[in-house]
Amino acid sequence: MDQLRKRLKRMGLRRRDKNGQISFEEVEAAIKKEREVSGNCIGYRLLHKKLKEKHSLRVGRTVGPDYIWHCDGYDKLKPYGFAIHGCIDGYSRRILWLHVSPSNNDPYIIAGYYLNCVEKLAGCPTILRTDRGTENTNIAFLRDQHDDPFAKEKSFMYGRSTSNQHIEAWWGQLRKNAAQWWMDYFKALRESGELDDSSEYHIDCLRYCFMDLIQAELDYVAHEWNIHRIRPSNYNPGGIPDKLYFLPEDEGTRSYRHTVSSDDVESAREWSVTKPCSVPKEFTDLAEHVMSEDNISKPTNADEAIVLYKHLKSVLSC
Repeated sequence: MDQLRKRLKRMGLRRRDKNGQISFEEVEAAIKKEREVSGNCIGYRLLHKKLKEKHSLRVGRTVGPDYIWHCDGYDKLKPYGFAIHGCIDGYSRRILWLHVSPSNNDPYIIAGYYLNCVEKLAGCPTILRTDRGTENTNIAFLRDQHDDPFAKEKSFMYGRSTSNQHIEAWWGQLRKNAAQWWMDYFKALRESGELDDSSEYHIDCLRYCFMDLIQAELDYVAHEWNIHRIRPSNYNPGGIPDKLYFLPEDEGTRSYRHTVSSDDVESAREWSVTKPCSVPKEFTDLAEHVMSEDNISKPTNADEAIVLYKHLKSVLSC
């Protein structure tokens, strides 16, 4: 429990005095008691509630960056072949990754997103929060080498996708700032008869022409979100996500990131896909041949992309 004692101290918990402040020893004892029974397998929200209701301990829930990462898939563009997956830091609300690919249900693709982020930051969060989908089975491995109270299986928090509130709330921002436009665009394309979304061939054409454009827009939306100022909430400080994430000491806290070696990341690569392909290689080769023959460049906007989509669909169907 020494690690837990140090963690509680870093969270600013003090000995209870005449003004009602609590000591981290009291919280430590309560958590230890809960972990001896069902508290050993519950999430932090329920544990927080038990500390308050059973032990009369009011413990703050705002911790610091890299304490919990919330990740989930976004399916609004999935009928058209574009599956989005994202991850947000629970404290700073910084978007850690936001990617589009043919699938957000492939555990190798999701593990690739996670490993790429961990490699970039040289560390992983204390807790990773996801739903129980099979796409998440390959990402619960990097904390096996650590020995803190939330290491190994306790570092992975499951729950319903609808209760993963940090990332679920942010999907509304994505829809307003980007996704709704694409939803309307592809719906109109389908209703015009240009797109048969039950045809794998049509979907491959669409992905080849539009995937990079959608990813570029996702990158822009994530960047703008990370540098804008957000209002405080009951559980999060207000401020700029990037600043809250990279300069937590300015808010009197610290990062709860756990160091992961490059060797551990590389060892885990066998369970991941570093960069998923948008379409099969055979289709790419054919499309590039047609574009080379007809002197057509990759599209840089939706107008160019739809022209290329119609051309490829016409030529390659012959």
